[in-house]
Amino acid sequence: MKTLRQEQRRLMGISDLICIVSVWLQKRLKKKNIYTKILFTNVIMFAVVMVVLTFISGFVVKQAHYNQLQQELLLKARRVNFALHQQVAWRATSETTSGRFPEQELLKFLADALDVKVTIFSLEGSITGASAEQDVLTGNKVETRALEILISGEPAIYRRHDRATGQLTFVAVIAMGNNNDPIENGILLEAKPLQVNIALNQMRLYLLFGGLVGLLMVIFISLHLAMNISDPISRLTTAVTELESASGMVDTATESLDEINALTTQLAKAMVKLQKVQVESSKLEENRVRMFADISHELRTPLTSIQGLVEAVRDGMVQDEAVLKRYLDIIFTQTVHLARLVDDLLALSRLESGDITVEKLPVDLVALAQRVAMSLEGMATSKNTSIVLHAQAVTAFVVGDVDRMEQIIRNILKNAIQATKNGTIRVDVGVQQDEVVLTIADNGVGIPSEDLPHIWDRFYRVKNQCATVLGDKGSGLGLVIVKKLVQLQSGRICVESQLGKGTTVRLNFPTFDT
Repeated sequence: MKTLRQEQRRLMGISDLICIVSVWLQKRLKKKNIYTKILFTNVIMFAVVMVVLTFISGFVVKQAHYNQLQQELLLKARRVNFALHQQVAWRATSETTSGRFPEQELLKFLADALDVKVTIFSLEGSITGASAEQDVLTGNKVETRALEILISGEPAIYRRHDRATGQLTFVAVIAMGNNNDPIENGILLEAKPLQVNIALNQMRLYLLFGGLVGLLMVIFISLHLAMNISDPISRLTTAVTELESASGMVDTATESLDEINALTTQLAKAMVKLQKVQVESSKLEENRVRMFADISHELRTPLTSIQGLVEAVRDGMVQDEAVLKRYLDIIFTQTVHLARLVDDLLALSRLESGDITVEKLPVDLVALAQRVAMSLEGMATSKNTSIVLHAQAVTAFVVGDVDRMEQIIRNILKNAIQATKNGTIRVDVGVQQDEVVLTIADNGVGIPSEDLPHIWDRFYRVKNQCATVLGDKGSGLGLVIVKKLVQLQSGRICVESQLGKGTTVRLNFPTFDT
C-alpha cells in the first residue's frame, strides 16, 4: 500500500508538471508565428507524453510483476507446507531440549530451491525453525501482522520495507498442516522482487529508443504540417495586403487542407464583393458630386434672375409700372420654382434614405383618379386641353397609401398637361388578372427617343421642353420621385413616347383581394 501511495503521489506530481508546462507553453508561444508554434508545441507535448507514458508504464509493469510475485509466493508457501507435512517424524520430534526445529536441512533445501526465506513460528509468535540458522535464537519472534494472519486461518500476503535499506519484501503467511487440523504453527515465506528493476530498466531503454524515433517522426510531420498551413496563410496575407491595389486578387488554386481551401474561396468571394462595393461607392460618389453640381446649377439660375431683378428695382432703374409689375411676376414665379425645387429635393432625400413609410390599405383607384382629374381640370382648360376618364369597372381596389397614390397621379397628369396644348389626355383604369392598370396618355409634344432612357435621371429635362415658358419649368425631379413612390407600393411604371405624337405612362399595382 505504501508503494501504491508513492506511485499515486508521483502521478499527481506529473499532472502538476503538465499543467505548469501548458501554462509555460501558452506564455512562450504567445508571440510566435504559426510555423514555430506547431513545431515547438508538438515536440514539447510529445516529450511530456513520453515522460507520462514512462511513469505510467513503469507503474503498470511494477504492479503486474508484484501481483505475479505474490501469487507465486503463495503457491510456494503451499509447497513448503506440503513438503513439511510429509515428514511424519516431524510431529514426534517437533520439540527438543534446545527448542529448535529438527529438519533444518530440509528448510534450507526448500529455501534454496524456491529462492525464498522460510520461517516456522508458533501461535505465540516464537520462531521454531528457519532456513537461516541465525534467525533461530531464543526470544526471536515474528511480526504481529504475521501472527494475526495465522490466527485468522486464511493465508495472506503483505509487504514491508527494510528499515535500513528501504528494500521491498513480500511476506506470505500460511497455517502449517492440513486445513482440518488445529492451528499450532505457521509458515512464513519472504521474497524480494530483485528482477523488477531489471525489467523496468529494459522497458525504459526500449521506450527511449522508440521515443527518439517517434520524436524524429513528430518533427518531420510537424514541419510538413506547418508548411502546409503557414504557406497558404502567408499567401492569403500577401493578397489581403495588396487589396488596396487594383491587382489584389486571391489565388484560388487547390491547397492541401480543406479549411484553407474554404478560407481562400470565401476570401476570394469577399474580395470580389469588396471590389464591387468599391466600384459602387465610386459611382455613388460621382453621383453625389454630380447631384450637388446639378443642385447648385438649378438653384443658381433662379437666384441669379431674382437677384438681378431685385437689384434693378432697388436701384430705381425701373420706373414704368408695367415693367415693374412684370419684374415682380417673374420674381414670384422664380420664388415658387425655388420652393418647388427645395420641396422636391427634401422629398427625394427622404425617399432615398427610407424615412418615408407608406400605409398598406385598400385604395379605389377609379375614384382616386377621377378626383385628381377633376382637381386639375382648370389647369388643363387653360391650355385648351380636356381630360377624359374611362374605367372598365365601377371600382378597382389596390393596396397602397392613398396620399402617395394621389401624389403619383397628380405629378403624371401635371406633366401631361404641360406637354399638351389644344389636345386630349385620356385616363384609363382597368383590371388585368391580379393587377390594376392605370394608363395616362396624351397627344402632346412627346419625348425624343434619345431622351427617353434618361427621364428617370435627376434634373434631366427633355430637350423639346427647354423652350417652354419660365412658369412651366419643372424641377427635373418629378419622375424620379414618382418612380420611387411607385416602387414603395409594390408597383411598376413604364413610359412610351413618340416625338410629336404624345406620351403614354402605364402604372401597374397589385389588386386588393377582398
